[in-house]
Amino acid sequence: MKKVLIIMLCLATTGIWAQSTEFGIKGGLNYGSTGDIDNFSDAREDFPDITNGERKAGYHFGIFANFGISSFFIQPELVYTKLTTDYGAFDYNLDKIDLPLLLGVDILGPLNIKAGPSFQYITNNEIENGSFKISDVENDLTVGYQLGAGLNLGNLGIDVRYEGAFTDNTAFREEASNNFGIDSRPSQWILSLSLAL
Repeated sequence: MKKVLIIMLCLATTGIWAQSTEFGIKGGLNYGSTGDIDNFSDAREDFPDITNGERKAGYHFGIFANFGISSFFIQPELVYTKLTTDYGAFDYNLDKIDLPLLLGVDILGPLNIKAGPSFQYITNNEIENGSFKISDVENDLTVGYQLGAGLNLGNLGIDVRYEGAFTDNTAFREEASNNFGIDSRPSQWILSLSLAL
């Protein structure tokens, strides 16, 4: 009898995990900017029209998994993100791979909230419409955070999040006496649609 109970418990636990495991694709828009300019006064000497970053729209797409039990879940993602920031005198383009690892809870019907760290790996950063080049960032891999809410409607999901940074990650202007830098770590709003496969 004891063995039967253990087997039933194992099967029940496996069933719970199997019912709440999902894999899928996602994509959408992000609206935000990278950080402020370091040594802003030096930047203004050569670029009088320069401003601290103005938000612009970008996009993202990737894959996700969702592992849950009861009303709690863990959601890792692998996402490519494209973001452009307008600094007045030039645009700063940033391409990155994000790996959010979110802990969430279903709170009311299809509505959930989630938060967790977001690992960022920068694949490309460059100046557009500018007369100079920018160096590689100080750290290829950094950690920020994401928090937000989602709505699941069958296999379709809608998600709104905010992404912020714990630390700066600066890329510097190359080959100039007035050396200023741009913080590459973004603060942005993220709107995603997801489809569980």
